[in-house]
Formats: sequence, C-alpha cells, structure tokens
Amino acid sequence: MLYGIAAATASFLLAALLAALLRAPALSLALVDRRRRRPVPLSGGAAVALVTGLVAGVGDWTGVVPLGPAAGRLLLGALAAGALGLAADLWRLRRRWVVAGTAVAAACVVPYGETGPVAGVLAVGWITLVAAAFRGLDHADGVAGTVGVVTAFGLAACAAAELRDGLAVALLALAAALTGLLLHNWHPARIALGACGALFTGFLLAGAAVFTRAGHPPAGGAAVLFALTAPACLDVVLVLLSRRLAGRPVLRAGPDHLAHRLRRLGLTPQGAAVVVGAVSCGAVLTGVLVHTGRVGAPAVWWV
Repeated sequence: MLYGIAAATASFLLAALLAALLRAPALSLALVDRRRRRPVPLSGGAAVALVTGLVAGVGDWTGVVPLGPAAGRLLLGALAAGALGLAADLWRLRRRWVVAGTAVAAACVVPYGETGPVAGVLAVGWITLVAAAFRGLDHADGVAGTVGVVTAFGLAACAAAELRDGLAVALLALAAALTGLLLHNWHPARIALGACGALFTGFLLAGAAVFTRAGHPPAGGAAVLFALTAPACLDVVLVLLSRRLAGRPVLRAGPDHLAHRLRRLGLTPQGAAVVVGAVSCGAVLTGVLVHTGRVGAPAVWWV
C-alpha cells in the first residue's frame, strides 16, 4: 500500500515535469498534431510511457512489488506498442501497419494458458481494438487522459482483488502519470498523448483487463471487459458505423468522434471531456462491482 502511494506520487510529479521538458524538443522536430488549429506537441505519450515503465520497473527490480513474468511481458508489450506509436508520430506510418504491429505485440503477451486458444485469439483482437480506440480519443483536449485515468484506477482495483499486486501498482503509476499529463493536456492543451501515449495506454489497460478476467466464465468476462472500456469502444464503433454508412474510408480521420458530436450539441471542450469521463466512471464502477461479485453480471446491461 505504501509503495503504491509512493509510486503514484512519483509518477504524477515525474510525468508532469517530463511532459513540460519534452514540449520544446517536440516543437523543434515538428512533432505536432496537424489535426488541430494550433500546433500541439505529441510528446506527452512518451512522458507517460517512460514514467510508468520506470516506476513499475523499479518496484520489480527492488523486489518491493514484483511484476511477475506475465505482467512484465504485458508492460514490455505496451512499451513496444508505444514505440510503434512514436514511429507513427514521427514518420506518419500508415494506420494498417500500426494496427498490425499492435496485434503482433498483443499476440506475444496474451496468457493463452489461462484463456484458452480461442479466447486468446479474441483477446488479441480486443487489445488491438482498445489500443486503436484510445488513439481515436486523443483528438480532443483531455478526453483520452481522463478516460485513461478512470479506467486505470478501476483496473487497479480489479487487479488488487485478484492479488496481482505488481500489475495493480503499474496501473496506479499509469493513472498518476496520465493525471500529471492532464495538467498540460486540459483545454487549451499545450501537449497531447500522440499515437505513442494512446497506444501504450490502451494496450496496457486492455491487456490488464484480459489478465484480471482470465479464468472467469467467458460470457461474464466479455461483459466486464466491455464495461471497463465502454467509452473507447463506443467511440470506435460509432466512428466505424457512421463512416461506413456515409460511404467514407473508415481509416481516414474526420470530425465524427464522440467528443466532436458532444461539441456540436453545444458543450465546451472541457464539458465534453467531463461528460465522457463521467460516463467512463459509471461504466468502470459497474465493471469493478461485477468483477468483485458485489453485483450480478446483468448490471452490465445498464452500461
């Protein structure tokens, strides 16, 4: 418990400081989000990934909170996805290659012995989908970070309930690092997650959800997985369906994400982030309660 508090505090301070330090180099390298009206550096995700990996690695190296082989592979896979995202930010890689690389990383970390081969393959697709969904959430100030913080805290509670202390500490470090980033990412954003941070965050969260639900009944497991990542899943499904129905390329960026639609309803940028965060909080809380047995699985239908 004490190390978890110390890890979260260190992650918050380090991420806030490192994000501020990386802003100038990103601007000089033209590593900015071109979808926005003003240049917003995309180096925030590198700060989140580095700090989360460092804090979790120190806990494992000192033996205070060992990650274990499975959680260690998951963290390495998330860092690999983050490195792929950084390459996409720097060199504008095609989305199909980014998705394929994320799927390969996911295939290397899924615990097939606990999930079984069929569920394991589905888990690979799930992790890839959630990672891509978080990349889509990063189009608006504060949205991806807010959803990531709420989801990471909820999954940390689920991991702690399964006695996966190392994974729980890594998730707490991620939540705190994202909170530190939000100091710079809240509207008007001075820095963004970028593909690096979005893929790292989505990959680690989705993988942690798979690990914590491994061994549980498949139907209930799928319901809890959806509840824990509901806003990200809603956003990607909404975008894919709307683009398909409109006859537009599904991989081409456009102002049709969830936060864009909330803005068109009259919400401010801060209001859109708060609404999406509140929806995420309710969905994640439901998932945690179902996972820990406090409420029955039918409660997920409310989500």
